Amino acid sequence: MTLDDLRVYVAVCAAGSLSAVARDLACTQSAVSQHIRRLEREVGVTLLERHARGVLPTAAGRILQSAAAEGIGGIDVALRRLRDLARGESGTVRVTTGATTVRHFMSEAIVGFRRRHPQVSLEFQTVSSSHSAYEALAAHDLDLAWVTMGAPERGIEQRPVAELPWVLAVRADDPLAARERIEPDDLAAAHLIRPPEGSTSRALLDRNFAALGIVRTDGPDAGVADWATAVHLAELGLGHAVVPELPGWRDRDRVGPALVPVPSLPPLAVGWAVRRWSTLTPVAKGFADLVAEHCRAEG
Repeated sequence: MTLDDLRVYVAVCAAGSLSAVARDLACTQSAVSQHIRRLEREVGVTLLERHARGVLPTAAGRILQSAAAEGIGGIDVALRRLRDLARGESGTVRVTTGATTVRHFMSEAIVGFRRRHPQVSLEFQTVSSSHSAYEALAAHDLDLAWVTMGAPERGIEQRPVAELPWVLAVRADDPLAARERIEPDDLAAAHLIRPPEGSTSRALLDRNFAALGIVRTDGPDAGVADWATAVHLAELGLGHAVVPELPGWRDRDRVGPALVPVPSLPPLAVGWAVRRWSTLTPVAKGFADLVAEHCRAEG
């Protein structure tokens, strides 16, 4: 078998169609089938089941699909690293992040990185959740993902960079704005705006609520896709936003809702996720380290 055989096989499993892969590769369906037949002769078992609407991997095929996808991902990263090394420090660093990440965590690092590496491109792909970031990292030619630290993900290495304390964002004229701290009973009674269902930060927040014995009594909470939007909705008086405090939110010149600490909630850890740190290009590793350095400087 060849590496091209495995690439085609993984693509067919993902697409569920021989013809779709043939179109993507600008070749015939017969050529795609030859790759699959060569693999099946090599391993001695049937790898794909044909159905009216396409193909699906067999039980044996799923074993090869999982191993091949992970192996090809590592090989692709290694080949990119070799090309970058051959060209010196040219190349591209590809990052997937949430909507607010670049502004609050990476702005200074981006400026510093561009000064150090003027020939290196920075590309950012925005996703709506840490889960989406993990999927993009595993499926695409990306270097780094900035995520909320959660449960371990298969084939992904995580490296925490910062811990963010939780705050409750409320209108300046809200009675809670005069508080020095928010207690669990206040959270139980508040009309909360929280991260969306299914997000890592929402799961951690719900777990912490349960540990503190916080029982919600005012009906369903509002959910938003990013923290900055939650704070803006709180400023408009649509509820109280329980959010991690992002760098820059307490700048002296900032005008907006009051941010009242919630010390009973454990801080939220955020940081980098990669397929393998050991296979990162030097420039990608340099960018990750620079962001971490600026986060430490911000406290």
